[in-house]
Amino acid sequence: MKTNTTQKIVEYIKAKGQATAKELVDYLSISPQAVFKHLRALLDKNKLTKIGTPPKVYYHLIDTTPTTLQIELTSKLKALINEHFLTITPSGEAKEGVAGFIYWCQKFKLDVNRTALEYEKTLKKYAAHKSKGLINGLHKIKTTFDKVYLDKLFYLDFYAIERFGKTKLGQYLLSAKQSQDKKQIKALIDEIKSQIKQIIRQYAIDGVGFIPPTVKREVQFMKELQKHLELPTKIISIVKIKTPVVVPQKTLNKLNDRVENARNTIVVDDNRNYNNILLIDDAVGSGATLNETAAQIQHRKICRRKIIALAITGSYKGFDVISEI
Repeated sequence: MKTNTTQKIVEYIKAKGQATAKELVDYLSISPQAVFKHLRALLDKNKLTKIGTPPKVYYHLIDTTPTTLQIELTSKLKALINEHFLTITPSGEAKEGVAGFIYWCQKFKLDVNRTALEYEKTLKKYAAHKSKGLINGLHKIKTTFDKVYLDKLFYLDFYAIERFGKTKLGQYLLSAKQSQDKKQIKALIDEIKSQIKQIIRQYAIDGVGFIPPTVKREVQFMKELQKHLELPTKIISIVKIKTPVVVPQKTLNKLNDRVENARNTIVVDDNRNYNNILLIDDAVGSGATLNETAAQIQHRKICRRKIIALAITGSYKGFDVISEI
């Protein structure tokens, strides 16, 4: 049952369309701490949603339609959706878990219960490709190129899955890179760094190379990743050659063009010797950049044993182009 204060908050936001915590403090004449306590309770009950970042955060009522009220999901299915689902609204709000799933279903006029079962089935299909939290991408790259210079290729997750679009990690990666928000980037890195460090330990990596970006941004994701990983291993110098016309790898649709682009614009500028090398990229479509970088490492004879590659996200099948990132 709603308290009198909670009811007043709901009625105020309903009348105004949206409200900030400061507005509610002034309206109710109570402490900010008390207002935030009520707002948190309403958020937890999916009665409110919020948008913006401090100090400007706006609270909105969630429209509880009949479809929302008729939702019947098992606790197991709810837990699965809460763990894996994320959607970004056109206004830039991240909606996670069941609340985000309901929003997404309503947006596309889908039955939530039936779609949730289909989502579970789809996740199981893609989970079959994972082993110990990693996806083996080497088979796909071997069917793409005549000569493969990598010994292993892993993805932390697929960038997107059929029907449901970008995965949670795919959404976070795209949002972090496009926003150039250091907090978002760090949050993503915190999410994945334990897996990266586990690979470094497992394969006795003593040299790590970060694939440099083509598009110049004020905040470079790979630089932030390198900084926040705080790796004790040596960092291999990999350079992106400047050209008169910038052609991002992921905008090219033909495989031969991608290979030519990688071969002529990526340079391994390092003469030190390593036992096992790890190459890290944000997203892999064809794998041309990683394969051509590994080819240079082999030709320079600076790696005695294994060249392993890791992508934060990768494509599922064939020569998919991840062009948004």
